[in-house]
Amino acid sequence: MNPLDALTVTRASLDDWHHVAEWAAEEGWNPGSGDTACFHPTDPAGFFLGRIDDKPVSALSIVTYSPRYAFLGYYLVHPGHRRKGLGLATWRAAFPHAGDRTVGLDAVPAQQATYRRSGFVTAHDTIRYSGRPERTGAPTAPGVVPVTPAHLDAIAAYDQECFPADRRAFLTRWLSAPGHTAYAYLRDGEIAGYGVIRPARSGHRVGPLFADTAEGAEALFDALVGAVGADEEVCVDVPEPHGAGHALVLGRGLKASSHTVRMYTGAVREVRAERGFGVTSLELG
Repeated sequence: MNPLDALTVTRASLDDWHHVAEWAAEEGWNPGSGDTACFHPTDPAGFFLGRIDDKPVSALSIVTYSPRYAFLGYYLVHPGHRRKGLGLATWRAAFPHAGDRTVGLDAVPAQQATYRRSGFVTAHDTIRYSGRPERTGAPTAPGVVPVTPAHLDAIAAYDQECFPADRRAFLTRWLSAPGHTAYAYLRDGEIAGYGVIRPARSGHRVGPLFADTAEGAEALFDALVGAVGADEEVCVDVPEPHGAGHALVLGRGLKASSHTVRMYTGAVREVRAERGFGVTSLELG
């Protein structure tokens, strides 16, 4: 039987998606250990799994964050089922979930042409930096405080200026998930930045890292990496146009390890891009 005739694409449960996260780990994506539990409730209908004879073979997520914006990720086909058209068939089944929203994704460079044929336009590169960051040895900088539930409203409002949609419900989970450490940077009692570090399959990932100034971003980064073991490897994904973001991580001894390309299908609500020292997740926006 033609594999395409046997393929069924349905919405994936949270338990289903844990298997997809394993595939991503095998591909070297190094997903955060708790990413699935944090992102899936944002749009439970936006996770799709392709099966043949009830066995998972393909996946794609397309999370709708607002009536105007969605993010596509986890576009995967299990290695034993590639080059059979299953990925494209899964894409065609899942993509209508986005409706008329602008869709964003982070592509490996080799796939840019493929996504362009589907209407995506390149916006910028994102560089992943990895390594064991040099520790400053200084105490936590003035203004850096652990995030508490009392900060949620202010952080959500700040985040909405840095991301193309309101993520308050997601942040409720992200800021306090098991293993996650979150700090805010306060200036005159107001939120002037925040960041999160989380355990990943290998080491830890920082994201997001948003701040008004390089000074604030440095203070947050140092506090975040100081919260994990000195031998732990850390990675952070920095948007290419952000010179201060690159300077920060290079100054802490991290090295560029890979890069992706941010692409969109249309216009995206303007955000405070200068605050974006590190993105939340390449897989889910």
